[in-house]
Amino acid sequence: MRATTGTSPRIGVWMIGARGSVATAATVGATAIAAGSASCDGCVTDLPPFRDASLPALADLVFGGHDIVSVPLTARAGQLAGAGVLPATLLDGVRGALEAADREIRDGSQRPGEPQSEAAARFAADIVSFRERHALEQVVVVNVSSTEPLPDPDPAFLDLTELDAVLATSTDLLPPSSLYAYAAFRAGCAYVNFTPSAGASLPALEQLARACGVPHAGRDGKTGETLVKSALAPMFTQRALRLRSWSGTNLLGGGDGATLQDPEAARSKTESKQRSLEETVGHPVQGQVHIDNVPEMGEWKTAWDHISFEGFLGVRMSMQFTWQGCDSALAAPLVLDLVRLAAHGRRRGESGALTALGFFFKDPAGSREHNLTLQYEALTAWANAPVPAAIGTPR
Repeated sequence: MRATTGTSPRIGVWMIGARGSVATAATVGATAIAAGSASCDGCVTDLPPFRDASLPALADLVFGGHDIVSVPLTARAGQLAGAGVLPATLLDGVRGALEAADREIRDGSQRPGEPQSEAAARFAADIVSFRERHALEQVVVVNVSSTEPLPDPDPAFLDLTELDAVLATSTDLLPPSSLYAYAAFRAGCAYVNFTPSAGASLPALEQLARACGVPHAGRDGKTGETLVKSALAPMFTQRALRLRSWSGTNLLGGGDGATLQDPEAARSKTESKQRSLEETVGHPVQGQVHIDNVPEMGEWKTAWDHISFEGFLGVRMSMQFTWQGCDSALAAPLVLDLVRLAAHGRRRGESGALTALGFFFKDPAGSREHNLTLQYEALTAWANAPVPAAIGTPR
């Protein structure tokens, strides 16, 4: 990982859900890697194809964010170390960085009766103040909060002018992830939605991103079972094997497990998993994904998948696989990758959906490509494309 030169412009990382497992692991990881006390394993942007792409260094990242809980980051890191997610030997060396990041976390609650336009302005002011206080080149806002139910359709989601008008009086039109995207864009910041929540996927917010000249990426980080799907599913189409069914069971604990017990919250995740599969193979596929909360599993998850397919002369065959992993440890390095890449896109003067970042997501913004190999090729080509000479420093 490229070290800071000491004169490089610094990049703000504003986490929504800043005291959660993924945000804590990302802050610990960035600090430890920058100090040379941890490896870059899991960081895609440390691979050779990205080393000449002039991405921001991890040592140049400054962390803050919004949250609705008050557990200090040092205590959260201790909990993760106790669960085996973080090496306990790292904690003393990152304590100062965690305390500094914790001082930059602001209340992310919407106040009772507060119109959402006022809440968004308050959230945006927090981000702008963070940027100015630390003399940052720019801030990338990353949503790593709990999964929300998807909102019901509303005409205001389709047009920015109408959305602005409704937000002036409504207290609940936008789900929190979309309200934070609105605030991020108004603050002139790139936005990354690592969750299955709506985020910036509403057409009116795409209009706002383009009007404000800022990029966004998402949604639903591809860390486990769907990562395997996006690598494995193209095999069936490339070998002319007809995929008949793909069923899976996901067992997980922690905050995600508890959140996804709600069928409406789980629906956004299961729909994105199924959509990515069917768009890859080009036809409907039978089977469902089940998500079960097993609290004792904590930060760990297991996925079991059964696949049936048809080959020459209609002969039916099947395969199974089991995936076991730690979700926060899988997600945290990807969050750091996305911050570096989103900042790169902002420096390049891009706005709207960053389709090249689809490699990281189950439901990529602005793209229906799910083949992992093709996504990786698109990502590396984009990252190394020349930066337009006329682009100035973003603010």
